[in-house]
Amino acid sequence: MVICAACLSDGARKAAGREAFRRDVLDGLRRPRKELPCKYFYDSRGSDLFEEICRLEEYYPTRCELDILESFSGEMADAAGPRCVLIEYGSGSSRKTRLLLDRLSDPAAYVPVDISGEHLAESAVQLARRYPSLHVLPVYGDFTAPIALPALPPDAGRRVLYFSGSTIGNFRPPEIVRLLRGMARLVAADGGLLIAVDLKKDAATLEAAYDDAQGVTAAFNLNLLTRINRELGGDFALDRFRHRAVYNVRRGRIEMYLVSLEPQTVHVGDAEFAFDPGEAIRTEYSYKFSLEEFARLAGKARLRVDRTWTDSQGCFSVQWLTAAGD
Repeated sequence: MVICAACLSDGARKAAGREAFRRDVLDGLRRPRKELPCKYFYDSRGSDLFEEICRLEEYYPTRCELDILESFSGEMADAAGPRCVLIEYGSGSSRKTRLLLDRLSDPAAYVPVDISGEHLAESAVQLARRYPSLHVLPVYGDFTAPIALPALPPDAGRRVLYFSGSTIGNFRPPEIVRLLRGMARLVAADGGLLIAVDLKKDAATLEAAYDDAQGVTAAFNLNLLTRINRELGGDFALDRFRHRAVYNVRRGRIEMYLVSLEPQTVHVGDAEFAFDPGEAIRTEYSYKFSLEEFARLAGKARLRVDRTWTDSQGCFSVQWLTAAGD
């Protein structure tokens, strides 16, 4: 087992993460239209709830992406080449990653990057046990900020960044372009990006995926308020808010909210926030794209889409991006 445990135990970084959480929550709740960054969904409980969401019948993205990987991971491995370094943003349980690792030709290292430290540590240990000769180098951090890679094996091949789950859609288009540019810098000119991109489809399918009948997504959304209460001294009453998800056809995105059911005042530490009945906190966008729309965004980041793999229904895609050159 080859694992870099030091990457998981940086107390100063965790303290900085807590302060960033406080700053972002207060800033978001002070805006005329209240919002909270979706990256803070993923404490330990939130990560577990998301894994449960991924098993729901309504939540097609995970099922479709797994189908794509099962059918085409060999082609993806050929694109990555021998001795590649596989970097994954928002690695979670790394379930899908195992399908890639099983097909890669003698990978040099796996670098999972995640904001949920407990989940990252658990999945890293599991992967190191499954692949005893693989360097597993977990990085606890926020991939929206610059990432410093740990020391890599000297004989490593090209760097390949895998961004699964259509998480790219949680960002607005200009943010996607900036994120893709940062990814391209991280993998260098000869590297590649494997990006999971959800595709446009009917509103009923999309809204069911983000508002399931069992209420798991609602619990996932509301858990963000629980985390604020626990970590930031909040006093949100969860039974005074409800989960809402709607597909904005014009914008091409799912919008997820926590809606106040009554007039109320909520505290986060010493800060006070008033809510009117029906007032909402926006917690997530999830953009959906046509293949042409995403290719245009990639082009703005000086990347080109070399390969696209889709499921049999054309609901979802995994795309291989490389530097476009001059």
